[in-house]
Amino acid sequence: MQVYQLCLHENAPMPPVPTDRERELESAELGEFFIPDLCEPRPVFVMVLLAQLLVMVYTLASSDLPQYNWDLLANCSLFVQWVVLVSALLLCQSRKPFSRLSLPVSTVFSLCLIVAVTAATSLLALELFPRLAGETDKAWWTLRNLLIALVIGGIVLRYFYLQQQLRIQEKLELEARLDSLRARIRPHFLFNTLNSIASLIVSRPDSAEQAVEDLAELFRASLKESREGTTVADEVRLCELYLGIEQLRLGERLQVQWQVAKEARDAPMPSLILQPLVENAVYHGISRLPEGGLIRVSVNRRGSSILAVLDNPMPAGVVESAGNHMALANVEQRLLVTYGSSAGLKVIPGEGAFTVELTYSPEQGL
Repeated sequence: MQVYQLCLHENAPMPPVPTDRERELESAELGEFFIPDLCEPRPVFVMVLLAQLLVMVYTLASSDLPQYNWDLLANCSLFVQWVVLVSALLLCQSRKPFSRLSLPVSTVFSLCLIVAVTAATSLLALELFPRLAGETDKAWWTLRNLLIALVIGGIVLRYFYLQQQLRIQEKLELEARLDSLRARIRPHFLFNTLNSIASLIVSRPDSAEQAVEDLAELFRASLKESREGTTVADEVRLCELYLGIEQLRLGERLQVQWQVAKEARDAPMPSLILQPLVENAVYHGISRLPEGGLIRVSVNRRGSSILAVLDNPMPAGVVESAGNHMALANVEQRLLVTYGSSAGLKVIPGEGAFTVELTYSPEQGL
């Protein structure tokens, strides 16, 4: 009965669309806050660079090109960069307490902080450089700076929020694809495995019992709700369980050769990233050959990257099926979302052979 319910899981109704408050809770669960960590040099450098570009645009619009006002550029640059750096420092220190607040409250507090820094900087600048305001009334000059800081600060915070929502959406899509992949142990594999076990109960009860235990462990590992990745050794163990069950059906037609480097065994690896490739090798390669064949799997460390290569025989002249492409595309997308552009999946088709190379850098995981 449990097997039947698992197969009907695809027809389950779609979950409701999350509300804004639920999105905020999901964001908190993911350990995300919409303001990036401004204690890191990269976001601060980007803010300084964008601020300087705005200053240059402002000074170009306020000056005649033949007589460019360099003094205005220097004064505005000093003023704006001081506001940006002090605001970044205070937001860096306030990020943890602000993250405990709701989104509207933390946004208002952040804007108030930026405006307060702008006000303090404006008053200090007028005290040190009285001519900075020029012919403009000092009170109006200060008020204008506050309005500009409020508008630009709101735009920047909105940009930070949209970037955070994009990151959350990418992670949720990744988890959805991962959950889909975990549930995609094909029905034909399940039924063939149960038939193989049934045929062994009388003749080889010990093998049948071991097959049932392996099947239970395989499903437990593939359906577990852990969002964290595993290690190379764990993923290899999962593939061995799968291949051991398939070997009950294919017998000596299925041969496997593993070459896993010792330094790569404890490296992080996304769960269920090798198993779909191994399943493709069996389903689209070995099972279609009357004589069977050898699947070769190697996992090595190349510097800071992990390189996994899977090679299996293929019937000559057989066109790859859509299911094979779908699984490969799924694995490649998960790698790209998790590890960025440094990761990838390379397919090397050949005459009577099919090779897949998988590479990623664990240090660049999201």
